[in-house]
Amino acid sequence: MAANTGQMGPDDHWLAMLQEEILEPELPIIDPHHHLWVRNGYTYLMPELAADLASGHNIIATVFAECHSMYRADGAEVQRSLGETEFVRGQAAMSASGGFGSTRACEVMFGNVDLTLGGGVEPIIEQHIEASGGGFRGLRLSSGWHADGKIPNVADQANLLIDPRVNEAVDVINRMGLSLDCWLYHPQLDEVAQLADAYPDLIIILNHVGSPILGGPYRGRTHEVFAQWSAAIARVSERENVYVKLGAMPIRMPSYDGDRTLPPSSQEVATAWRPWMETCIEAFGSARSMYESNFPVQKRWCSYQVCWNAFKRISESASATEKADLFAGAAARAYRMGNVL
Repeated sequence: MAANTGQMGPDDHWLAMLQEEILEPELPIIDPHHHLWVRNGYTYLMPELAADLASGHNIIATVFAECHSMYRADGAEVQRSLGETEFVRGQAAMSASGGFGSTRACEVMFGNVDLTLGGGVEPIIEQHIEASGGGFRGLRLSSGWHADGKIPNVADQANLLIDPRVNEAVDVINRMGLSLDCWLYHPQLDEVAQLADAYPDLIIILNHVGSPILGGPYRGRTHEVFAQWSAAIARVSERENVYVKLGAMPIRMPSYDGDRTLPPSSQEVATAWRPWMETCIEAFGSARSMYESNFPVQKRWCSYQVCWNAFKRISESASATEKADLFAGAAARAYRMGNVL
């Protein structure tokens, strides 16, 4: 048996073959990036999330990350993403009942609106805020794009993050006191710096360590990618309004020739991720860096238990103050969650 990387989702039986003792079990954690969905035959909703949250780490709260889940099936196209916000509010209510553990799951969220609508996004964002019941903290723009056909494009055009229409929408987001999550590829990182310069009061959260591309035309060029990526990360980090999420990295590359019958241990995960995450932490500082699970996507390769143990291994030499930031404080500040600490 090996990791399930098909469309049916994670293999819980395979993941359960490796159990670890929880490192620093009392350390408070806010998971600032996870999804919930029913997709391609795989269900990951509050019961499944609660089971992962109960695997041993002290997860005190979570942030739901938009993922095109439970959109409305009809109505105006621009309003269909309201279905996701309504869905998350229901999941948060389930968590708040206490019936799924003590974690305040989906305590806050960030959603999706078509930012190419420019200034026209304001009434739609207002509807999301109302639909969320007070938990709506911001938007995410997924603008990953590359000219090489071997790279899957998330956006349908280049330079979406700095498109004039998007800038008009960001004006609205900034004025409303919301944040902006950004997901793009490492060759686009300077667009984040450009946006941060234009909106110095806007909280921008860079997703997935800036998503360095290690496949396609970059396969076999990891050292070159790391050099390009780390230089760009350093430039972005100079903008004090930008935070970075640490997670969603490959563990075993296709060239891995070790034993694939067992899932990776936290030691293996930490070894694979350490150079990338330590580079981000050094650049941004612990006060603007936050570990993220990216579940259930990451669950295709390692368990929730192993994922957070790996993060703890990476930061084992950090001070108590630095750990407080990396595991909860930075997320609480970026998403205005001071009430959970």
